[in-house]
Amino acid sequence: MSDAVQIRAEQLDTIASVLPIDRRDKLAELLTDQDVQTLRHLVNEGMGENTLRALTSDLAYLEAWSLAATGSSLPWPAPEALLLKFVAHHLWDPSKRENDADHGMPSDVDRALRDAGFLRSAGPHAPDTVRRRLANWSTLTKWRGAQGAFTSPALKSAIRLAIRAVPRIRRRKSAKAVTSDVLAKLLATCGDHTLRDVRDRAILMLAFASGGRRRSEVAGLRMEQLTIEAPVKAEDGSPLPSLSIHLGRTKTSGADQDEIVYLTGQPVAALNAWLAAARIDSGSVFRAIDRWGNVSRLALDPKAVNDIVKQRVAMAGLEPGEFSAHGLRSGYLTEAANRGISLPEAMEQSRHRSVQQASRYYIDASRRGGRAAQLLP
Repeated sequence: MSDAVQIRAEQLDTIASVLPIDRRDKLAELLTDQDVQTLRHLVNEGMGENTLRALTSDLAYLEAWSLAATGSSLPWPAPEALLLKFVAHHLWDPSKRENDADHGMPSDVDRALRDAGFLRSAGPHAPDTVRRRLANWSTLTKWRGAQGAFTSPALKSAIRLAIRAVPRIRRRKSAKAVTSDVLAKLLATCGDHTLRDVRDRAILMLAFASGGRRRSEVAGLRMEQLTIEAPVKAEDGSPLPSLSIHLGRTKTSGADQDEIVYLTGQPVAALNAWLAAARIDSGSVFRAIDRWGNVSRLALDPKAVNDIVKQRVAMAGLEPGEFSAHGLRSGYLTEAANRGISLPEAMEQSRHRSVQQASRYYIDASRRGGRAAQLLP
């Protein structure tokens, strides 16, 4: 590792809490000194952790693509021609590619990105991914005091025409929602014989019952975010344990807004069982467990939450490809709709900001059970 790369790696260590530090050395090789300084500035400005992770990931991809496509790092600001090249490399027509090998991303660029782990699936990128990377590219350009050609008519036209030429089916993050019946099957695979079983049960129940928390919110949960509340009376009058979760700043909340959701009953008991079994009284709530059953001091990686869901799906005899951690979020709203809970009440717990987005699950649930879908029962 060269001296310059080592210095960048050490600087990235100073913002390790919000970056995928397991990729620190790779990032240090790809990012320039100016890139690292920009990221440190964004951390100091208080940018949300998830937003910064997305910016860093996209910046690393853009730098890798620029090196593969042009042989040099990204210029700041990027000329319009480079932006158009980016669109041409990522939004292309697979049918035309069959007869024209030069259409779309060149094979050497594709191979370089694939070898470096930046490309996995074949085919053109999703339009939303291209838009997001261009938007983050524009944001980073502005933070450097430049403007770029991101609003040029030529770029907007190129994106619009490329998307129109290759229509894509918009797919949900999780093909199927983890509703209560599916959740029951996943929980049935979580016995109480191992720490991993106890932890996974707590993760599944907390993520679902707290409104379908995002995997980053579950993985990043800390003890100081939990507050014990007064017991809630059940229908039979018995007391149910209750606690509040202070989410702080979330993906959709304002910078100074402290989002709070509540847990009551069995999810609280499952969480307490995990904390007691793992002897956790401070720091990260959900942690990795090694093969010998030792509990790490470090928080779970958000990806691990998704892996846990898929593993439990497979153990339950279901198809892992049809479910993901996001299915807990969509499943919560779908289940709320099925049980007749009002949309505003469900949104108070899920913390969705967009009524349009949240209402999709209610509309789908209503349509599936409606008379119009049962003309030939």
